[in-house]
Amino acid sequence: MTNALTTTVAGFGTGLSLIVAIGAQNAFVLRQGIRRDAVLAVVGICALSDALLIALGVGGVGAVVVAWPEALTVVGWVGGAFLLCYGVLAARRVLRPGGDALRTEGDPAGSRKRAVLTCLALTWLNPHVYLDTVFLLGSIAADRGALRWTFGLGAALASLCWFVALGFGGRALGRFLARPAAWRVLDGLVAATMLTLGTLLVVRA
Repeated sequence: MTNALTTTVAGFGTGLSLIVAIGAQNAFVLRQGIRRDAVLAVVGICALSDALLIALGVGGVGAVVVAWPEALTVVGWVGGAFLLCYGVLAARRVLRPGGDALRTEGDPAGSRKRAVLTCLALTWLNPHVYLDTVFLLGSIAADRGALRWTFGLGAALASLCWFVALGFGGRALGRFLARPAAWRVLDGLVAATMLTLGTLLVVRA
């Protein structure tokens, strides 16, 4: 029970670290939340899409490792290298901030259909989402062995909590996330998490 809980928490933290970033999808969800426009539909699409992609990553990479145990070494090295690069980039943003913030200006979605289509495009046509949720989370989960699905559940819960907070807490979070200093704090946490996980993957490989 303790191992399962620890693995779930680890998955939650890892998933949150990967999803918390300045990007078009987060900005769109926050904008919809501030305007209270199709929030439930947008949050549902983002959370369910992430859960599906995480499942594909955990199941796909996990199946490869089960069929070919030596693949765990390759996955560990490649996944660890990606995570270390992510961590370095996040740390660089902390040390050399560019003044970025999560901007929510722009025209309102106008209709529920348009909001849904925009959300689907921002989610499924973004190449980074496949790297983050399918490969990176899948490779980290594979390192957990039999508990990889528990890890994936934690990551999916992190995605759900993040999008719910952005969408339904948009008005409160908008003022906070519009400040570049807030992203320096978040990037610092992301850097620490990614560098730690990347190092662990490489060492275990």
